[in-house]
Parts: sequence; structure tokens; C-alpha cells
Amino acid sequence: MMQANEFKPGTLDAMDVLRLALTSKVYGAAIETALSEAPGLSRRTGNRVLLKREDQQPIFSFKIRGAYNKMSQLTAAEAARGVICASAGNHAQGVAFAAQALGIRAVIVMPATTPDIKVQACRQRGAEVVLHGDSFSDAEAHAYGLQQDSGLTFVHPYDDPLVLAGQGTVALELLRQLDAPHGFTVFVPVGGGGLIAGVSGVLKALRPDIRIVGVEPDDSDAMYQSLQAGERVRLDTVGIFVDGVAVKQVGAYTFDLTRRYVDDWVRVNTDAVCAAIKDVFDDTRAVMEPAGALAVAGLKKYATERGLQGEVLVALTCGANVNFDRLRHVAERAEIGEQREAILAVTIPERPGAFRQFIEVIGGRAITEFNYRYAPRTDAQIFVGVQLAQAGQRPALVRQLTDLGYPVTDLTEDELAKVHVRHMVGGRAPEATDERVYSFTFPERPGALLEFLTHLHAGWNISLFHYRNHGSAHGRVLAGIQVPDTEMDAFATFLEGLGYPAEDATQNAAYRLFLT
Repeated sequence: MMQANEFKPGTLDAMDVLRLALTSKVYGAAIETALSEAPGLSRRTGNRVLLKREDQQPIFSFKIRGAYNKMSQLTAAEAARGVICASAGNHAQGVAFAAQALGIRAVIVMPATTPDIKVQACRQRGAEVVLHGDSFSDAEAHAYGLQQDSGLTFVHPYDDPLVLAGQGTVALELLRQLDAPHGFTVFVPVGGGGLIAGVSGVLKALRPDIRIVGVEPDDSDAMYQSLQAGERVRLDTVGIFVDGVAVKQVGAYTFDLTRRYVDDWVRVNTDAVCAAIKDVFDDTRAVMEPAGALAVAGLKKYATERGLQGEVLVALTCGANVNFDRLRHVAERAEIGEQREAILAVTIPERPGAFRQFIEVIGGRAITEFNYRYAPRTDAQIFVGVQLAQAGQRPALVRQLTDLGYPVTDLTEDELAKVHVRHMVGGRAPEATDERVYSFTFPERPGALLEFLTHLHAGWNISLFHYRNHGSAHGRVLAGIQVPDTEMDAFATFLEGLGYPAEDATQNAAYRLFLT
């Protein structure tokens, strides 16, 4: 019988994962979490929806299972030397918790952008925290360098047989807790793939009739894209909102197991995740982090698109380590994600009484947002949010307004409008010639803005700027910069050397309507 460290990627199968899960030692630190009914979600989807509450673990995340299982099976010599990992979040806390329980030295390398609450959570458990770089990739590369110099054992967050088998104990509990002789469907959030590899291996070894659906954000779908390509691919960029699963490349072990044992996939956007956070709160009064509600968002979309009725659906709520100040952003987006709010740009006459006439057309619908600034023009542009009684009513509202002669641009799916422009309505600047507008992703650390301005050519004027902290490791900035056509080559060189992701938004509809 092969030992865990003897398996190579491609040689591990479902029975191996099951054996490693059954012989795991996770309960030296982890607890068996509840399987909770979700009455609101069940009623709205027409299915029996249950939540596997991994947010109830001592570190509020399933990551404690894999970390403890790996570390509890180190040799005496390895334990004496200690462990090292790279993580900006839940894996770091799992390693710190396990190290404290086992009396092992732990060095944790985190990006310098990591929120202080996570840094302190690791230090309070006795871990040595090293802050390095702006991204997980920077931290990981530094951790591997330290590991080679120090002889510490690297504890990977997902691509390790013992780690993924530890996560697979979630499935063992689920089978004990849920009596469903005719099978059910499990929705699993996916980042690097450790949780879904462990869960799918255990379930397919014991109950191949159980359906497994992986859920990824549509802007961080490394596993889905790898499966489509037939090999592991590396994404150039990943989304920053669902940061718990923002992985550019999945693991070798996890890719192989997922390829063989996962039945289907669904991808969701930021608004759907925000709506799912609210759904879980309504049913449990628990507040999930974005990755923690990802499976719920996938469950809702999957059930709707496939017309599921009367089935048993289980979502793994994998974590609740959310920064409190992120909830402002979540609340703004939840109604849009539930398709109960329309965000519109509407042209109305610039004359007295036009506002009242427009509101009369809206009728009994509640206005959730209304932004306007006078400009000496024949027509006025208003940015308006309208509450909808139920999902699917937005097209009818747009048609109603259009039929009555109101030009309408639907901005409900426009990320730039929802993150920036809604807070800037009225700032027209026709004098800002040669304005190029870009959306930047900045690391949330001291000095990042100064670094940006230092690299900026002295002759390029900043004509527009909007930044808002959303409580994550990265911030979103909308900047207008006046660059003549003759200097665009130099500007492209500046963007390339800046090192921050940048997206040209000069032709964005919301910008053109409200800020030019």
C-alpha cells in the first residue's frame, strides 16, 4: 500500500483519497460541522437546500482540516524543524492553528497587502509572519526560497495528497449526516482544487450516484479553463472580489482528480456572490466571506438554468473570514445579484417638471438610487436604481421607458458603473481634452498611490480620479489621464511598466454618458 508521500500526480485515485481520508487525523483540531437546512433558499428554488457549515470550524474555514492532517503526520525530524507556507488568508490560519496545537514552529509568508486582522490572527497563535510582495505569487516564491534555505517542510494549501484528503473528510461527514438513498447534488467552491478533489474522491469511491458540481467565479476560473484545455493553464489575471479562490493555476494532483470525478461546472459573477451572502445570512444569520457563499451562488444559478425541482442540493459554505468593511460593497451589490434591482442611465428633458414626470412613469416601484447634476444642455442624464418586485422584470421596465420616449442605457451589468461612476455623477469636464480613462487594480498598501504618481509623466495631467476601499487586499481606481495622440506609445510603455492591471475604459457607456 502506497504512503501519501509516494503518490505522484496522476497516480492518486478515488479509493486512495478515501483511504487517506479515513486514516486522517483532522479531529485533533477540526470539528464535525453542522448540515443546516436553508428554508428560504429551499422555498425560493423549489428544492431542499442544505448548507454544510464549514464556516463553523475553529478558524471559520475548512482549511484547518488539510493543514492539520498534513502536519500531524510529519516525521519527528520534520516536526522538529517546523513548517512554512504561503497564504494570504484561511490556509495561513489553519497552519498557525495546527502548529500551535502540535507544538511545531510555523513560518507563514503573506503578501504585504494582507489585512492586519489576518496577520494578527496568525501571530496570536504563535506563528512567525513574514510579509513580502504585493501578491500571493510574490509571497509563494519567497516562501519556497526560505524553505530551501531553512529545511522547513512546505505545507501547500491544496496540491498535496494529505491536504486534499483532510478536506475530503467533509464528504465523510456529509454521508453520515444526510440520508438520501436516491442521491443528491453537492456544490463545491473551487480555487486551487483541494476541497473539490478531496470531496469528489471520497464521494465517488462510496456513492458514485452523487452528483458533484464545481463552482468558480467567472473572473477566476482556472480549473474550468484547464479542463477545457485538457491541461493546467495559468491565468494572466484573476478577479479580486472572491479572494479566497483567486488562484492563477490549479494543482497537479487536484486537476487530475477533478478531471476524473467532477460531473459539472457553473461559473458566477460578483453580484451573484453578493446575493448569496445575503441569502445565507437570511437563513442562518451567519455572514460568509465571498468564497464561503460561492457554492450557494452556483447552486442557485444551476438550479434555475436546469429547472431543478424537488431535488436535494447541498452547498459547502467554506469560510466566514470576511473583513467587516467589505459588507458595504456586498450590500450594494446583493439586490442586483438577485435581479431585484435595475441600474439605468436615462435621458430626460432638462426642464422644470421633468423629474416628477419620470417618477410618475416609475409608478409604485421604489427608487433605490437617483443621481443627477445640472448641465446647460437640452437633455439631462440621470443615474437611477429601481427596485423590482421579482427577477426578470428589468427588460420590461426598459421597454416601458423606451416606448414612452426615454432613451435608456441598461448599466446593471456594467462593472465600471457600479464600482465608480454611480459615485461620480455630475462631474462633466468638456475641457479635459485627450482624456484616456483606465480602471486600475491597486494593492492596498501604503505607498501604492505614490508609486503610481511617481511613474506618471510630468506632462500628463490627471483629469479624473475615483478610489474606494472595499476591504480587500486590492483597491479599484478609475483614473482619467490627458495624453495627446502623439504620446500614446509612451503611455503604453508607462502602463506596461507600472505593474498594476489596467483596463481601457475610455469607451465605457457610463463614462461617456455621465463624465464627458
